Amino acid sequence: MTMDPRKQRVLQAIVALYAMEGEPVGSGLLSNYLDLSVSSATLRNEMAALTKLGLLEQPHTSAGRVPSTKGYRYYLDNLLDADEQLPAAERQAIDDIFDDLDYEPEHLAQGAARALSRHTGFTAAVTTPRADDLCIAHFEVVQVGRYSAAVLGVTSAGGVCTRVARVAEGLTRQQAANVAAVLNQNLTFVSPADLTPRLLAGMGAALGADGMLLSPVLLAAAALLREAVLPKAYLEGQQTLLEWPELAPSVGKLLQTFDDGERARKLLSPAKRRTVVKLGEDLETPMPGLCIMSSRYLAGGGLTGNLAIIGTNRMPFEQLMPRLEYFARKLGQCMSGRTQEDDV
Repeated sequence: MTMDPRKQRVLQAIVALYAMEGEPVGSGLLSNYLDLSVSSATLRNEMAALTKLGLLEQPHTSAGRVPSTKGYRYYLDNLLDADEQLPAAERQAIDDIFDDLDYEPEHLAQGAARALSRHTGFTAAVTTPRADDLCIAHFEVVQVGRYSAAVLGVTSAGGVCTRVARVAEGLTRQQAANVAAVLNQNLTFVSPADLTPRLLAGMGAALGADGMLLSPVLLAAAALLREAVLPKAYLEGQQTLLEWPELAPSVGKLLQTFDDGERARKLLSPAKRRTVVKLGEDLETPMPGLCIMSSRYLAGGGLTGNLAIIGTNRMPFEQLMPRLEYFARKLGQCMSGRTQEDDV
């Protein structure tokens, strides 16, 4: 049995109707939705054929049909038409959103995800680019309390990371300046692979009598260097997931995944294509009912990150995909300093 154009239209209509109503689709409703000039009996036969192919399911004997996981996969791979162009007014509204965001890279990524969630009404996620050659370009050490020092690192990609170290006997302004000078002389533009105990010991020796006292600051700076190459992951609008009862078994697994930036990056990565839709049943750790629409953004220097909308299989894919792709395009432009004209 093959998928002829009529079967494809029937499947496409059932996906759309089930997304709108959240109820199994019967032949009567389908007949009103479609303009195929065929009887309800013919539509029932087509629905039975699609069920036999495994593309539809019948929850109850007398009920209508709903798309199966296989049906959604066929729809996404073969029938999804996401060529909708955003109205100029909506594009301008999104441009205005980005004009108001903090352009520090990690804040920019998180702000874009938060804005995408508010704009679409769905959960949004973002990962920052992973770069094995990312390093710290500059360090600052600031006294933030009698016994605490904040170590700030500015990455070679323009990001800012911070760690607080406790200094047992307090920290003077001169000591802060001295340890910052040692860090900038020894740890800037250094790969984490070259961060050795010998290098740390040498920096401690360069601080002389203060070496032991200021060792927590050196260790905090070393931790910033190791963390610089790791992708960060942010999940925004998580509360919307609770509005879908069918996602209850999967929400905990999703939240656990976002505790680890590298696992989140792999989850959101769209592989070879710029935008993909992943179904929860197909994931390495299955999350039934979940759906992840993910798009890659270009952050400059050959680096890429991922921006995604997360919801259920009943998301309005054709409406959401162009909005996700425009957000990803804007995020990449802002990250890399490109203009819209550069992407034309």
